[in-house]
Amino acid sequence: MSDRSQRTATCTANSNIAFIKYWGDRDPCLRIPVNSSLSMNLEGLTTRTRVTFDPKLAGDQLTLEDQPVTGEALARVSAFLDRVRQMAGISLFAEVRSSNNFPMGAGIASSASAFAALSLAAAHAAGIALGEKDLSRLARTGSGSACRSVPAGFVEWQAGESDEDSFAFSIAPPDHWDIVDNVVIVSQAHKTIGSTEGHALALTSPLQTARVADAPRRLALCRRAICERDFEAFADMVELDSNLMHAVIMTSTPPILYWQPPTLAVIHAVQAWRRQGWPVCYTIDAGPNVHVISLSAHADRVAQELSGISGVSKVLTARPGRAARVDEDY
Repeated sequence: MSDRSQRTATCTANSNIAFIKYWGDRDPCLRIPVNSSLSMNLEGLTTRTRVTFDPKLAGDQLTLEDQPVTGEALARVSAFLDRVRQMAGISLFAEVRSSNNFPMGAGIASSASAFAALSLAAAHAAGIALGEKDLSRLARTGSGSACRSVPAGFVEWQAGESDEDSFAFSIAPPDHWDIVDNVVIVSQAHKTIGSTEGHALALTSPLQTARVADAPRRLALCRRAICERDFEAFADMVELDSNLMHAVIMTSTPPILYWQPPTLAVIHAVQAWRRQGWPVCYTIDAGPNVHVISLSAHADRVAQELSGISGVSKVLTARPGRAARVDEDY
């Protein structure tokens, strides 16, 4: 691409929900995690991002939800775009316009879908042809969990030890297992302590070392449960892993408590339903909102019951989702 030409691309990526969590970095600059993780892309919960490299611009510009953004958020995007510019051998600044169809900064992995969409759009606009592995690596440098929103369906992020071997790949396509994530919204407010800061605090918890040491076992059992569509084994590992991550979060210095009273109400309800034989479990990312996973046949009943819990403002329903993609017709 010539530095005298303008080039635009628009891309869409899904959010994802981690079944085996990412919490804590081996390398915070490159966002290389201390343990591997497993997730599922969430169809219908998306970020759409347009990137335009423009010779007329005197600096990068960022617009989120039709509002211009400056400060730390713009600096983070510019630093990411610098990687793309270096790869493409260009010096053009870019206009980035992005929007979500779900709450941002509330523990629903908005940064994952945002940087996955930004990675694909920026690379495409800059004229760089990246395979899935390298696109995942690029997305990881913007937001660790973004690497998992690049491939389709059920995804494993291999922690690795360097930029070259830390990437995500699909372990099963979206139609492998008919499960549903009912995302229970109890708060749409931005977190007071973001995930990036939380990752940096992980080792201040006396529980983090034990959590990380046991992570390969949990991941292997969860991967097998997904591959064999064994919901009971899956539910056991998903809830255990979520509880371990939040135990670390709550015992960091300073401690972080993302949960709110409705969060606990949802947890108690899900535990009661499991005791009654429902195929249902919960997992919670770094925020107050709860992801309630169930087999598809039970999803409508679960969503209806969740909607009746005090403090629940809405329930978003998502099935296993597609890979990040270029919107050719946008």
